[in-house]
Amino acid sequence: MPCHPARTRREKEYAMKLGVVGLPNVGKSTLFNAITHAGAEAANYPFCTIEPNVGIVAVPDERLTKLAALYASKKVTPAVVEFVDIAGLVKGASRGEGLGNKFLSHIREVDAIVHVVRCFEDANVTHVENTVDPVRDITTINLELILADLEAVEKRQDRIRNAARGGADKAAAAEFAFLEKLYHHLEEEKPASSLAVNEEEKALLDNLFLLSAKPVIYCANISEADMGTPEEALPLVQAVKDYAAGHGAETIVVCAKTEAELAELSEEDKALFLEEFGLKESGLDKLIKASYSLLGLISYLTAGEKETRAWTIVKGTKAPQAAGKIHTDFEKGFIRAEVVDYETLLECGGLTGAREKGKVRSEGKDYVMKDGDVVLFRFNV
Repeated sequence: MPCHPARTRREKEYAMKLGVVGLPNVGKSTLFNAITHAGAEAANYPFCTIEPNVGIVAVPDERLTKLAALYASKKVTPAVVEFVDIAGLVKGASRGEGLGNKFLSHIREVDAIVHVVRCFEDANVTHVENTVDPVRDITTINLELILADLEAVEKRQDRIRNAARGGADKAAAAEFAFLEKLYHHLEEEKPASSLAVNEEEKALLDNLFLLSAKPVIYCANISEADMGTPEEALPLVQAVKDYAAGHGAETIVVCAKTEAELAELSEEDKALFLEEFGLKESGLDKLIKASYSLLGLISYLTAGEKETRAWTIVKGTKAPQAAGKIHTDFEKGFIRAEVVDYETLLECGGLTGAREKGKVRSEGKDYVMKDGDVVLFRFNV
């Protein structure tokens, strides 16, 4: 029995969730507004965003457009990313300064952090520290996350201390020993993500949902005047890139004001705008790609007259589990997956043409899905 992607199903969607953080007045909410059209207030004063604003944005994917045209699909459903705009943090946030504790709690719920850093001078936009120093700003926020994690580790230690004492409860004793190791690491102002752990310790670390364990993308926000300038010619940007590289993180360079302008343009005008500055893609496109890579995510595709759709899965997912993203029955009754890569499908003019040319592969339960696979699942329940 073939799987048709538009049939009734109980969907199990994976929406990547990114928390957008930064000090007040670094352009964080301006960028958030531009890429989500969610209307988070952007004002020149701290704490203008009191509740976290959430916006859902489609993942740009030209493959869907071309497949939908090929199949004359009535509906196109892209993968989505959920952005959470978390109000500006300040020094002392871990102790509640600037309502910091409330905002820190929202960060625990995200998959990764987009850390917006100010890399522009503007006398009309005040900086909480009165000077522009992106590395100082980064370390300010990172330290607050570490301090909040220290408190979380202490609380966990207190909860299992009695069980761990004496070693009778071996699991509790092992966890307590790990927590001590982790605590000392955090005490040295090092993020949890930099702690070397074995497989057992990684499971313990993951269960703590620590803020400083989240993967991070640094977003260097430049001025409109610096648009089109080579990144190596921008000292503030280079400072961020050097810091990020030293901590195994990636840096994306954007101009929040420009992104806001792009958000108002048609696709055609947007392409002309980017071309004028010698750019191949918008800041949003760069951010989405970097986030997918950071979290090890890929998309496989389903296509037909009723719907063309992208499905987000973790890299390394096997065919039955990928089928389960559409409906649990597809995973339970999985027989095989008929797979053809996106470019080959287009070259052959569709699935029928690909079959005639012997380009459609029949894959079993051990097949590891690849980005851009166009799939028809066969199942029986």
